[in-house]
Amino acid sequence: MTDISPDPMQVLRTVLETDNDALSELDEECSPTKTCRNMVGVTFDGFAEPGSDIGAAWRQKLAREGKLRTSGESLRDFVLRSP
Repeated sequence: MTDISPDPMQVLRTVLETDNDALSELDEECSPTKTCRNMVGVTFDGFAEPGSDIGAAWRQKLAREGKLRTSGESLRDFVLRSP
């Protein structure tokens, strides 16, 4: 058995040549008409050890992923700064 990957341009052409009627039918059948914002089942269980600081666990996760900003800049400063 050989691994033959399709030509990326051919795949793109196939995707772009789709039937618009079929896409609209798919949208009608599968697209949610209402956004669900039910947060009842959302928890932080398992994110940190029981009894530990969830904020510290979050900062450790960000640091592990290289996403922690240590500049002391607040989120407000980040959002409202001039371009």
